[in-house]
Amino acid sequence: MIKKFFRSLKNELKALRNILHYRMYISPKSEKDVVSRFHKFYYDSNQFGKTYHDTFWLGVSALKCPLDLWVYQEIVYQTKPDWIIESGTYNGGSALFLASLCDLVRRGSIVTIDIEEKKDRPVHPRIQYLLGSSTAEETVRQVKRLLGPKDKVMVILDSNHEKAHVLSELRIYHSLVTKGCYLIVEDTNINGHPVLPEHGPGPMEALDEFLKENNDFFMDRDKEKFLLTFNPKGYLKKIR
Repeated sequence: MIKKFFRSLKNELKALRNILHYRMYISPKSEKDVVSRFHKFYYDSNQFGKTYHDTFWLGVSALKCPLDLWVYQEIVYQTKPDWIIESGTYNGGSALFLASLCDLVRRGSIVTIDIEEKKDRPVHPRIQYLLGSSTAEETVRQVKRLLGPKDKVMVILDSNHEKAHVLSELRIYHSLVTKGCYLIVEDTNINGHPVLPEHGPGPMEALDEFLKENNDFFMDRDKEKFLLTFNPKGYLKKIR
């Protein structure tokens, strides 16, 4: 009874703190506008070789928002997956970042998938590169062969951003994610959410459709706590 009372009191104080924050500093509408405008400015600056096109991990290009990478660090520490499946390798910077996190927590390996082979990608004992489409049957078979029956698995989707491809990835890889671990859909910000409005249906639209047919995941909006994220609504925690 006492624990329940203090838990309720804690929640009420948190709600009051949020109300005071908005009244003292900024309204929810103004906050959304400020974040959206900065998001566009930050994202579009890549066209001039700035921001995420000028972001490196241990000397390797990593086309990510550093605020999202920090969230990845928190997730890896909290869940300590045995395998992180990444679709979309590109230069290998994010795979190296994830491998470095696994080094720190002394657990985990990365299998990263891409249709293009690059000879100068980083070499690390925790990284395995797979060449092929993330949705090809042979690629999926190779991934599944790596996973043990008791392994904890996390998935990050960052390859072809067309809606049909992302939706196919979601339908394939969601079943590999372990309860309590995360399925992350990257670049849900494109097609006007709020950047690249001319892109056409992409990750966000695929995510919306996937969630209509699957209730095994919780959309963890708390992972967007740094306000700017390239993955709005894209942090999915498996709950069943």
